[in-house]
Formats: sequence, structure tokens, C-alpha cells
Amino acid sequence: MSESPDKAAPTEQPAGRPVGTLSDTGGAERTPGRGRDGRRRLSRRGWTMVASAVLVLTFAMLGAFVRVPYVALGPGPTYDTLGAVDGTSVIEIDGERTYPTGGELRMTTVALNDNMTLFGALGMWVSGRYALAPREEYFRPGQSEEEVRRENLRQFQDSQSNAEVAALRKLGHPVVAVVDQVVGDSPAEGVLEPGDRIVKVDGREVADSDAVRDVLGGTRPGQTVSVTFQRGEEAERTESVTLARHPNGAHGFLGIQPSDSAETSFDVEIALEDVGGPSAGLMFALAIVDELTPGQLTGGEHVAGTGTIDSKGNVGAIGGIPFKLVAAREAGATAFLVPEDNCGEAVAAAPDGLQLVRVGTLDDAVSALESLANGRPVPSCAG
Repeated sequence: MSESPDKAAPTEQPAGRPVGTLSDTGGAERTPGRGRDGRRRLSRRGWTMVASAVLVLTFAMLGAFVRVPYVALGPGPTYDTLGAVDGTSVIEIDGERTYPTGGELRMTTVALNDNMTLFGALGMWVSGRYALAPREEYFRPGQSEEEVRRENLRQFQDSQSNAEVAALRKLGHPVVAVVDQVVGDSPAEGVLEPGDRIVKVDGREVADSDAVRDVLGGTRPGQTVSVTFQRGEEAERTESVTLARHPNGAHGFLGIQPSDSAETSFDVEIALEDVGGPSAGLMFALAIVDELTPGQLTGGEHVAGTGTIDSKGNVGAIGGIPFKLVAAREAGATAFLVPEDNCGEAVAAAPDGLQLVRVGTLDDAVSALESLANGRPVPSCAG
């Protein structure tokens, strides 16, 4: 009998062909995951994993090594201007009687972190303690870190000089005009030197740097004026100088930067390293006043503050006050002297437990400290 024609004959497995293999159109056999040459090949999922790993590694390398054009700003170190740093008094007065002080007059700073990696910048930002800002806001194009450091140091030295003059002026010591800088290739070059005391300009006595500017502001280019000055302990002498045209105006140009200096028989030295910028002036001036007057200006309180100061005692605004407030509170301060132009920003950022005291001049600050010490109301940033 023959088999029924509607039943298909079973398909035979070709001899020698392993189960699970297929033939391509060329007749060669290929195992899944292998190419024609028999080498193992990655699946689409495998390639996806490899690509992802490469991307992660690339991002990790970029984050760890590539520098970003930002700086991180945060609370910096604080220094008690009535105290010492590394065993050296911040303010040393030699040749004059000083008085015991108490409490603290703590100057505050802002920490600026530059040359950061992407991960470093993100870590600081996520911490909530630092803020990121474009680097060009703090470094001019082409300006090196060393140039910035030197400029900050110059500003810091100027703040020390202004603080000394403002404090001694308040205490009744006479102030004179001196040459701070001489411009190269100017009429004054070769005639005047930094440190020379200016006695008269064009026959008119000058009591301070403002008086020097006032006299020169009324001159004209090409005019010959006399300058009477004293160098060190030498006798006064007078020289005639022909003025040039001022770069920023039509009046005559002598070519000096005048500044004020207090005339005393004693020396005031401010010793603080690795700090830059002008914002410590107010706290330096207060410490000098405190050391040269009887009693404790702070009343034993821990007071912090900030603010630029000029030689006449005017207090100016500063940057980074939210970070300075945090640093002050962490250092234990209970009151903070705020330049009046910074009050709005300070109120918005003040930590709990820190009283904000508004000041516009050195006189304001001294009066406020005396009021704090005696439990009287003080001018407040909160109104």
C-alpha cells in the first residue's frame, strides 16, 4: 500500500549539520552572534551599551579635567582686627600709648575659586554655599591671575592707608598732602617723588589732596606753576613746572596722584597677608580708634563688618555681602556693620541672629558701636 498523498513526508536533518544552524544563500553556515569568518559579533543591544559607556567616560573625562569659564564665590575667612594672626597683631601701634580692647571687630572676606573643573563647579553650586559667576566679571580679557593678585594687593594697601588717615583725622591729628604716585613722562617726573609732602601749588597752601586737585583744576596747559614740597627731613624747596594738557580735561596736568597722610610722632602698622581688595578699610579704622582711646569700643560684643573707606572717613559699598554675612555669623558675630548702600541686599540675605547696623561714615560706625555697648538703639538696615 502506498502512503496517503495528503500527508507530508517528514523533513530530514541533513547529515552533519548541527541542530539550530541555518544556511545563507551562499550555502555557508553561520552561528548566531558570529560573522562569516566565525568571529563573535555584538548585537544591537551590545553596541548600545558600548556607545553609552563611551559617552559616560567622555563626560567623566570632560567633567574631571576641562576647566570652565566661571568662578565660585562663597564665604571667606574672617579676621579680628583687634587680635592677632599667627602670633602677629593685626594692628601694631609703636610710639604712642594704647588702651586695652575687648570683644571683636571682625573683618570679613569673600572666597573666590578660579580655574575650576566642570565637576568642581557643579559640586560647589549644588552645595548651596557658593554662587557661580562668569569669569570675565572678575578677570579682564587677557589679564593673568598674577595681575589680578597685584591689583587686589594694591587696593588692600590703599585701604590700610585710608583707614589709618581716617582714624587719626577723627582723633584730631593733622593731615597733609603727599605725592602717592608720579606719572611717567609727565611734567612732575624728575621733580617730585612718591612720599614728598606738598606744601604749596602755584603759591597757594594746600592742606590735603583735595586742595591740590582744586588748585590744579584751575590751571591751563602750558602754564608754569611753582610747587613747594618737602622730601623727608630735608628743608622745603620750590620748583617751577610747565603743565601739560590733562588726559581727561582741558586743565593743566602736573602728573601726580596726591593722597593724604596723617602727621604723627608714632607709627601704625597693619599686618595681614594673603588678603586683597579694599573692603576691610572700615574695620581697620575702627580698630585703630579703639586702640588709641580709653574703654572698649565694642563693649565686649562680637561685631563684624565690611566697607571701603576714604581718607575722610566716608564708607563705601562692597560686593559679596551675602557671603560675608554668613561668614560673620559662623564666626560668632551678633552684629554686622553694613555700608548704607548695601542695606537692601543685606536684609534679603541676613542669617538669623545677626543684627544689621547701617553706617555711612566712620563717625556713624563709632557712634553705633557705643550705642550697642550701652544697649541703646542703633541705625538699622531694616529701617
